[in-house]
Amino acid sequence: MDRRSGCPINQSIEILGDRWSFIVLRDIMFGNFRSYRELLTNSLEGIATNILAARLKHLQAEGLVTIASDPLHKQRKVYSLTEKAIALVPVMAQLGVWGVQYLTPSPELAIRAKVLAAGGPEMWEDFMGELREIHLGKKRSAGSRSVLAELQSAYEEEVRKSSGSERESS
Repeated sequence: MDRRSGCPINQSIEILGDRWSFIVLRDIMFGNFRSYRELLTNSLEGIATNILAARLKHLQAEGLVTIASDPLHKQRKVYSLTEKAIALVPVMAQLGVWGVQYLTPSPELAIRAKVLAAGGPEMWEDFMGELREIHLGKKRSAGSRSVLAELQSAYEEEVRKSSGSERESS
């Protein structure tokens, strides 16, 4: 592909810097949404169908996702992260840290970023190992932690807290 320059930051932004690519990767990575329908219906930002289709094609062309037929449902396609996409976990974690520090995310949507920040590089490595198992079929050792489960648990706890404080203030 032709790039505007040889600068690695520019080249990264050319691949990931549009409005939706990082969001689609986030939803596959952290939401474990693997089908087009899951990505579309679970989009917090309300991605349009044509934009989602275009982003998935773009991410596939750039080698960040692969597509395969779902063995349980022949008409459905399953999207998987590649090693190239999984390597973005530390970038995603740092982007979340920056957003929590300088912006105003909702507490329940900020909690995953806070947990990843607190867990640091060790947690990021564990998460990348889990993603490699899910998306690339690479086995991990027995008893490996599930970072996805930890992040989901923290999210659910934050939602419970938010719901409780909303009821208290009513």
